[in-house]
Amino acid sequence: MPATATLPRTLAADRATDARPAFADYLELTKPKIATMALVTVAVGYFLGAAPSPNLAVLLHTLIGAGLVAAGGSALNCWLERSADARMNRTRSRPLPGGRMTAAEAFSFGLTVAVVGVIYLAAAVPNIEAAIAAAATGFLYVAVYTPLKRLTAWNTVVGAIPGALPPVIGWCAARGALSADAIALFAILFVWQLPHFFSIAFLHRHDYARGGMKMLPCVERPDGFWTGVATVATAAVLLLVGLTPYFFGSAREVFLAGAAILGFWFLARCVRFAIDRNERTARTVLRGSLVYLAGVMVLLVADWMLPRYFG
Repeated sequence: MPATATLPRTLAADRATDARPAFADYLELTKPKIATMALVTVAVGYFLGAAPSPNLAVLLHTLIGAGLVAAGGSALNCWLERSADARMNRTRSRPLPGGRMTAAEAFSFGLTVAVVGVIYLAAAVPNIEAAIAAAATGFLYVAVYTPLKRLTAWNTVVGAIPGALPPVIGWCAARGALSADAIALFAILFVWQLPHFFSIAFLHRHDYARGGMKMLPCVERPDGFWTGVATVATAAVLLLVGLTPYFFGSAREVFLAGAAILGFWFLARCVRFAIDRNERTARTVLRGSLVYLAGVMVLLVADWMLPRYFG
């Protein structure tokens, strides 16, 4: 009798123990850190577009839908790259190469979540353009950028397009139609990703090569000369593009001065990397890119968004 009485509790405990790793594996497929960063830019795009009268319910629906699309796209990315992930040190422990999930499970989960996200946006957000922008983001990321990583070093440029669309999703949710302000947001995110990902590719060049990824540091000269050149060139373009909100009349002198200082500061780090190409200087570019983006976002909020609400 005691053994029989304890059996249901044992089975329940086993199921609970199994459920926790399964949940963690599905969560890992969604790449939550990347999704969170994307959702921050969705929110910035929404608040800028909705000023001075944001609808917090619309914002919440936009974040939910965009988050589902990002999560599903990341899961499909893991599904497509499962063989390459198994050969790379930093990804071989992911659920698919680690053998904790089947390819069918990952595919069905990713596709379902992404499609539900687009449908949710179309149903819950008044402006259908937000759902269209989210669908384009997911399609370009999964069906274009991910396969190109094994074909050409230009994949980084192509991949910067879906990476720059999240603030456009937010803007479209607020206004529907695009404007010069939305294009400026897109341009900043687009160009920013290039030196950011060049530094990542340089740091993980040997791993990417093992996985068959055609990142620039994997296909050029062994000393990374052209990676250094590309990093400096794109950082210089970013310095100029980062000022466009001011020249479009959206931001004021505070933004212009702050964005210029951040741009020159980041460019100096990239020049240092191009002159002395090693992992230490590549990390300074990576960290500097994150500081630059955070700083520009803060400036946009302080000098562009807040005056529209409280000016």
